[in-house]
Amino acid sequence: MELHDVWFVLIAVLWTGYFFLEGFDFGIGVLTKLLARDRTEKRVLINTIGPVWDGNEVWLLSAGGATFAAFPEWYATLFSGFYLPLLLILVCLIVRGVAFEYRAKRPEEQWQRNWENAIFWTSLLPAFLWGVAFGNIVRGVKIDQDFEYVGNLWDLLNPYAILGGLVTLSLFTFHGAVFAALKTLGDIRERARKLALGLGLVTAVLALVFLLWTQADNGDGKSLVALVVAVVALVAAIGANQMGREGWAFALSGLTIIAAVAMLFLSLFPNVMPSSLNDEWSLTVTNASSSPYTLKIMTWCAVIATPVVMLYQGWTYWVFRKRIGTQHIAEAAH
Repeated sequence: MELHDVWFVLIAVLWTGYFFLEGFDFGIGVLTKLLARDRTEKRVLINTIGPVWDGNEVWLLSAGGATFAAFPEWYATLFSGFYLPLLLILVCLIVRGVAFEYRAKRPEEQWQRNWENAIFWTSLLPAFLWGVAFGNIVRGVKIDQDFEYVGNLWDLLNPYAILGGLVTLSLFTFHGAVFAALKTLGDIRERARKLALGLGLVTAVLALVFLLWTQADNGDGKSLVALVVAVVALVAAIGANQMGREGWAFALSGLTIIAAVAMLFLSLFPNVMPSSLNDEWSLTVTNASSSPYTLKIMTWCAVIATPVVMLYQGWTYWVFRKRIGTQHIAEAAH
């Protein structure tokens, strides 16, 4: 396997890690409107991801940085062609981080309510837009012979990509509901489990249509295996949730995300960004990659840094592993 193939796999792993981890905290953000009945319960939900949400975003920074260094042509075409959606995602992530930090800085109800609304919308929009973006990457976009995107914003809003956005939004919200059931106590835990059932069924329908569509257009034997794993894991997650096995439900919903993202990258390879105008103009792991020397240096850096990051994040989750409930929220906090 050539180094550019290795880095394609590593970038797929980074995006998978990002969607697994950021997926449930996007879901928690959406659930502040769908699940929480009052502001105390909103605080409970926010506290479940308070110690970890910023660490989860490290995976996005790593994925973007790795793409820039390993596949500069892919990075340039992607970020120029998808400029407006990616800018909107970036703005949402900035406002979302500010909202988490500033919500409790003042006691006024309107102040805190405004930041809670910001958390909801800046969780919902990226969860949808990431699906739209990756749907377009897999489907193919208008790239010319100079590897430049020549389409417009409306070309990105096609039925396949919009369905991809609905899948990621529903899947992340389901993932968040399962995480809420795993991390909370009392009535909010029971309601999270009940809500997860409905969200899981909706996700199953949307995901099955999207993955079958992907398989029909771009799939092969390997992507079919990933499709089957994703569907089986999602059904098993719904079943585990109904039996009150929150740990298993969360692991299986995470496996659903892992298998679905794996299917997208398997459908994509050896392309990194197909051209819908001419197959010969597609960006591939070969024509979009950096030099072998650059990839070699990056590989050594990844070998050293990646285990450190994973150990630190694992330690963080272990430290903040206990469940919380409304009884743990001090009156002054809301």
